Amino acid sequence: MREPPAFIRVARILAAFLCFITFLSAANATARDHYVDASRGDDRNDGLTPASPWRSLAQVRQASLGPGDRVLLMAGSVWKEPLEIRRSGGRKAPIIFTTFGTGPRPRIDVGGRFDYGVAILNAEYVEVGGLEVTNESETPSPRYGVLISQKDTGVARNIIVRDMYIHDIRGTNDRKDNGGIIFQALASTRATRFHNLVIERNIIWRADRSGIAGISDQVTPDRWFPSEGVVIRDNYLDDIGGDGIVPRGTDGALVEHNIVYRAAARATGYKVAIWQWSTDNTLIQLNEVGFTHGRWDGQGFDSDFNSRRTTIAYNFSHDNEGGFVLICSPDRTRADNMGNVGTVVSRNVSRHDGARIVQLAGPISHARIESNVIYVGKDQDVTMIAATHWDGWANDVSFSNNTFAVAGTARYGHEIGRDGPKYLVAAGFPHSQALRFEGNRFLGRHVDPPDDSRGIWEPEYQGTAADWSAPTFDPAAPVGFDVYLANHRRWMLAMLARELGQPVKLLAARRSSWMEARPRPAP
Repeated sequence: MREPPAFIRVARILAAFLCFITFLSAANATARDHYVDASRGDDRNDGLTPASPWRSLAQVRQASLGPGDRVLLMAGSVWKEPLEIRRSGGRKAPIIFTTFGTGPRPRIDVGGRFDYGVAILNAEYVEVGGLEVTNESETPSPRYGVLISQKDTGVARNIIVRDMYIHDIRGTNDRKDNGGIIFQALASTRATRFHNLVIERNIIWRADRSGIAGISDQVTPDRWFPSEGVVIRDNYLDDIGGDGIVPRGTDGALVEHNIVYRAAARATGYKVAIWQWSTDNTLIQLNEVGFTHGRWDGQGFDSDFNSRRTTIAYNFSHDNEGGFVLICSPDRTRADNMGNVGTVVSRNVSRHDGARIVQLAGPISHARIESNVIYVGKDQDVTMIAATHWDGWANDVSFSNNTFAVAGTARYGHEIGRDGPKYLVAAGFPHSQALRFEGNRFLGRHVDPPDDSRGIWEPEYQGTAADWSAPTFDPAAPVGFDVYLANHRRWMLAMLARELGQPVKLLAARRSSWMEARPRPAP
């Protein structure tokens, strides 16, 4: 069959484009604003004007919302019921939940009577922002500030949770799948994941157990269906019962410029401020993490198992009891584990972290720790690099061009036993293959240091003065958060450039190519 002339092909394309524009115009023409006011509203109203608002969030749940609609919650209103979102918008016309009027943020205070304050349930093309959410109770139980849940829906697209003030979430510290903001993709009949999920510019304060966490049950080789386009950015977290930020079951997640203070405040067991599990190509950059409690892990950062090509770059880690960074994996014979392969820890600054500054746990492989600056205080006695056992030992790990600046004492070695959360360490790395050290700077007192033929040694180091005064923020008074974020980002970039001796060039998140896809199990 002959191809039609060029002008006919162009006409067809133009006609299709015009039809698409007409469709969008029609969708926007039918979009409506819906007003909700807890004080002056009445559910018998039509809700279509500020003068005729609805009263309850239950009315919002029952409304036939469509693409392009907005639900506007009156400033100063307080509800004792959850905002439940089950309607989806459209690709160019999301349903938006935000505020109107002047005064304090609309507040959803469910007081432990409901599992969540806000829930997005099997809905997509949704944006939520500008609200205050609390879920306090006298007794702990699985609870959420914001729950984003997809079950058997396939691909859930374009969900944004932005500018939320979430505090006093009394969840249970016995489970990781509850807390401030939880996003879960679960499947019993249909593989499910997120595509373009953005969690940004939120304040999460006093939440148990997790601050921001992803949950997925599609992470094994025969059920690998990772979420894509997950962005966790510009969030402030303080006083978190367990883990701070944890993407799970993702490919190409970006965790950028978050501030996490006082994670692991109440939970027992293992916990870290920022980490990932069962992911490919996670990029963790420009985050500040400080004051993480405990030594059952207790690090600022962790690259965990069943993961490939995790990058931890341009971050500031300080005063974390367990240390700076953990890279870990058990034996790859486990059905849920591809190992931990290709982690890169590069151009970070660690200051006064405790216990185990860099811990290599289990048979991780092909890791690079390079161009980091690590400060040990004059009153500290820490293990700078610890190789520990977890169904095996680390192999093929390189340390290059790092600066280990020690005003106190730094030790190096491998695990020979445990005393609770404390690792007993002996000199050397006899069980690990191909641990290489090249071109590192060893300043101050180093006990049992590794061989580094190109290393620089300055044993008389006493420490140097520098300005470490980061911008501060009080989550009890959240006004001015945007200004704080801008100031903090500028401070981070300037501090990192000073310490690293070069401008910061942030990296771009990427997903796996078809050649990098995870291998399927043999039939």
